Amino acid sequence: MVEIVKPALEHLPSYKAALERGWSPDNVRLLEATREQLAAIEEDPVAFLASLDDPEAKGPPIALPDGTQVPRLPGFRRWIWDGEAAGSIGFRWQKGTAELPSHVLGHIGYAVVPWKRQRGYATEALRLMLDEARAVGLPHVEITAKPGNPASHKVILANGGKLVERFFEDAAYGGVESLRFRIDL
Repeated sequence: MVEIVKPALEHLPSYKAALERGWSPDNVRLLEATREQLAAIEEDPVAFLASLDDPEAKGPPIALPDGTQVPRLPGFRRWIWDGEAAGSIGFRWQKGTAELPSHVLGHIGYAVVPWKRQRGYATEALRLMLDEARAVGLPHVEITAKPGNPASHKVILANGGKLVERFFEDAAYGGVESLRFRIDL
């Protein structure tokens, strides 16, 4: 059975092992994010775990892929769990609106470890995270995926997502073409 769990010390060894195998919880920054997380875990595991849960946006600014610093949005991360780390799913939002700044690619982002893909884990994790989105009062969430990522399209569509547009991502991400899906809550 797959679930989403709040990151905790009891889960950290398995999560760290996934990072050490070369997996990245960040589909944009990839191995750079993996290295940063491993260093943060090594430096202060408790602070690392606390940094993954920031519903008040009290953490430091976020660095975009081009190095631009932008204010942090309220958000948190959960780990996809089946008895061991199977991936990561994050949720972010702006208080009082369903809109997101142009540099934010979506409300929800997820990554499953390669050795556990094609088992429905991302579909279930997204379904569970939608409950969290409802809890903050959003009428819908937006999720983006590259045109060449049919596995992610399938996950979003299985959760009631509808393709709303093709667009070009913010220049900070290289301005590449992407797809925006919306899931009504």
